[in-house]
Amino acid sequence: MRYLIISDIHGSLPRLERALKYYERGNFDMLLILGDILNYGPRNSIPEGIDAKGIVARLNPLAKDIVAIRGNCDAEVDQMLLEFPIMSTYTLLVDEGRRIILTHGHVYAPGNMPPGHFDAVFYGHTHLWKLEKENDTLICNTGSITFPKGGNPPTLATLEDGLVTVRTLPDDEHPEGTVLKEMEI
Repeated sequence: MRYLIISDIHGSLPRLERALKYYERGNFDMLLILGDILNYGPRNSIPEGIDAKGIVARLNPLAKDIVAIRGNCDAEVDQMLLEFPIMSTYTLLVDEGRRIILTHGHVYAPGNMPPGHFDAVFYGHTHLWKLEKENDTLICNTGSITFPKGGNPPTLATLEDGLVTVRTLPDDEHPEGTVLKEMEI
């Protein structure tokens, strides 16, 4: 399976369009969304191209291919518009025997995880990308496609055959994005 993993869209349709263009061109099997989908959040500025209805119109046709979890800016009213579940604070994904937890980072994050063993943890929330190993667990923060922090570019992650890659959000000049770091689970 090929997974595209994004977080912190925060209502920006142009940024989502760039990610979806990469998703469609890359023949990914699933889109994993780690929260903060429609709402820009009161602590953020209003993003370029804010369009919650446009995001709904783009994501709902992909509903069968999406696994999403709830971010701190996602609400029940958002769920009423989206045709895939978003209200769980975490989801366990099992890929080729690897136990992977998907979460936003505001409830569960490295250092505060639900019980159990996980081979990998994917989260967002901080808008700062990270890819490292802690003990035997791969930790990946995908960063944000809309509001990156720390001077970082917009980022996302991919997972294929146990290889996790963090890359810049693709654009017309760099249709694959720029690889920032890769690591095996």
